[in-house]
Amino acid sequence: MSGMPHDRSHLLWEGDMENGSATSLFLKSMDGWINSMIFDEQGGGSGPKNIIKGKIISKDEGVLCGKPIVNRLLEIHFSGCEVKWYVEEGGEIKNSQTVLEIKGMAEEILKVERIMLNILGNLSGIATNTEKWVKIVPRIKVAATRKTDWGLMDKWAVNVGGGYTHRLNRNDAIMLKENDFASHMRDEENYLQTISRTIEEIDLSKVDGFIIVEVQNMNEAMIVVKAWERKIQSNIKNIKIVLLLDNIDTRAVKKISEKLIKNKLREYCILEASGGIDIDSLEDWNKTDIEVISSSKLNRGVRPIDLSMLFEKEGC
Repeated sequence: MSGMPHDRSHLLWEGDMENGSATSLFLKSMDGWINSMIFDEQGGGSGPKNIIKGKIISKDEGVLCGKPIVNRLLEIHFSGCEVKWYVEEGGEIKNSQTVLEIKGMAEEILKVERIMLNILGNLSGIATNTEKWVKIVPRIKVAATRKTDWGLMDKWAVNVGGGYTHRLNRNDAIMLKENDFASHMRDEENYLQTISRTIEEIDLSKVDGFIIVEVQNMNEAMIVVKAWERKIQSNIKNIKIVLLLDNIDTRAVKKISEKLIKNKLREYCILEASGGIDIDSLEDWNKTDIEVISSSKLNRGVRPIDLSMLFEKEGC
């Protein structure tokens, strides 16, 4: 399933995970969240000036996520601290394992301790949870939604766990939902006619291979894909439209797919299921032919990885 439009990780990271670097977009997002955390600490209080070492140790097993963000935090706000990593981004964390060592003035490490633990704990929890989803449905891609607590950092954690980011912002893809069609409706049209016309009026020159249309039932799904088939027949861009099947159960999804196949329309679309899906229902989706599941449960309400920092005096 290469070339799925839901993978926007290239907009966050350039190169491979270990040797690559964050894009300008991701750096700006990191800085915004980091600055907010620094502000909320209100200076972080005082502390001794002696040099110490701190170790972040895991009390859980999981997938590490947050290394680039922690490095950015230290680079901008605590440049006097030195850090040594023992687990790479996306690497396996074992119980009682040392994740990193940090060396610097005790006052500075005390100020940054909780921020580092929050970043690594929360993002590693998301990456770990995402990996569990991915293993249950190896044929289907799992993707985040735009329901996030930490914006692009949540998206990054889903990516590190093996999931797809989905669109990063409202400008990252064309997405048409019920309210969009209602606002475009003309006096002489019914709702299905508006859907068909709106699809046919999409300007493909402004599309970067990612168009999503939310549908609620069989009739809407068929109208969308028929309109899309007509539209791309005369265009050199061979883009598949994404049908976002919103709160439609597996039985109804199977019927939609069967009808698309019967009408020789299945090749023009990607089927994405969303709404009401959790980790316990994933096995049922393995029995369908959808390509993508999107859910905010990948990143929201997820238990963080339990991490703690222990200190020792330099030279001990």
